[in-house]
Amino acid sequence: MRYNLVKVSNLPPFPNSSNKKKIINDPVYGFITVPDPLIFDVLNHPFLQRLRRIMQLGLSHLVYPGALHTRYTHVLGAMHLMHLAIGVLRRKGNEITPDEERAVQLAILLHDIGHGPFSHALEYDIVNGITHEDLSGFFIERLSEEFGDDMVRAHMIFQNKYPKPFLHQLVSSQLDMDRLDYLNRDSFYSGVSEGIIGSDRLIEMLAVHEGQLVLEEKAIYSVEKFIVARRLMYWQVYLHKTVVSAEFMLIHALRRAKELSAAGETLFGSTALQLFLTHKITKKDFQENPKYLNAFADLDDYDIWGALKVWQFHADLVLSTLCKGLIHRDLFKIEISKSPFPSDRIQLEKELVRTHFKIQDEKMLPYFVYHDLLTNKAYSNDKQNINLLMKNGSIIDLAKASDNLNISALAQPVEKYFLCYPRH
Repeated sequence: MRYNLVKVSNLPPFPNSSNKKKIINDPVYGFITVPDPLIFDVLNHPFLQRLRRIMQLGLSHLVYPGALHTRYTHVLGAMHLMHLAIGVLRRKGNEITPDEERAVQLAILLHDIGHGPFSHALEYDIVNGITHEDLSGFFIERLSEEFGDDMVRAHMIFQNKYPKPFLHQLVSSQLDMDRLDYLNRDSFYSGVSEGIIGSDRLIEMLAVHEGQLVLEEKAIYSVEKFIVARRLMYWQVYLHKTVVSAEFMLIHALRRAKELSAAGETLFGSTALQLFLTHKITKKDFQENPKYLNAFADLDDYDIWGALKVWQFHADLVLSTLCKGLIHRDLFKIEISKSPFPSDRIQLEKELVRTHFKIQDEKMLPYFVYHDLLTNKAYSNDKQNINLLMKNGSIIDLAKASDNLNISALAQPVEKYFLCYPRH
């Protein structure tokens, strides 16, 4: 898609366009500023306000009770870091116009707007094969109709179609403002101190070389710690085995609800949830019919929790068992192994489930016994690498420049297998 950045003259004035700068007290950074009236208006848009009702860490609070922060606080923090990064890059002689600054702040503010309830856990179950990045793009396109050129420019940056690629890399790369915020924020709320990183120093070391985002050579130890922190946070928080158990129970509860709905049964649910339970909505549907994006914008964690509370009393054994387990935190047992679980062990757990629950239908067993692969890759060589700008002006990939920690080893994915089944 190509864009023409022209003045949109037929748009109504922004509802709060007289807003002055606002100050927000953030527990991670202290007082942060909403730097622009338009950004303040976007923050107050219903599409953004929905992120207050979506937890940043999904079901991780079942392990770390304090991990109840929202996607909304995360995007605020990422916007704050973006403001700091733009200031550093300008001070180092890089031209960034006021329009570009506003657009890149909008891009980072909206980078998570496409997340649905429980974010990654249900990303491919609420909708069919549509990523949250795709949905974020649909939301930004819709907002462009309301907010005009600034939002169009933000969408170009979000899609990496803007002439200055480093702006996109500030939004989405292996060292973007998204990651710098969520590591510190998730560490703060979970209490897992291994995730704490020196975001201020990393931002201070940012530079631009031939249009690409790089780090100055002296940042090497800070970025090494950043990658190690990311690895540790994945195992201790994002891929914690109890969180994995809960997420797979939730995934299968929703799949069972959709299966029952497809068979003609009417389940309790909000109007928006009912739509996604009873229809297989595709990417094309979102592109052609605005009602589907509107419905998705009405979905949040509360829709799912409200449904689970009612579904726990449903006559269907699968649905009620999974929902009761989630509501009362009676989660399935999970085992982790460095090698795949043998088929006879998996079959044994299925037979135990069959006996305990008196299940006759073989198709029901996969709702109770899960086995899959967990992958943790802190630094990916097949993506936009983190490059260091050396004192002699040369550019070296971080993995080749590192002399303290073996980043090359950290770039290799660590894989673990799991087997999950009822404790009974």
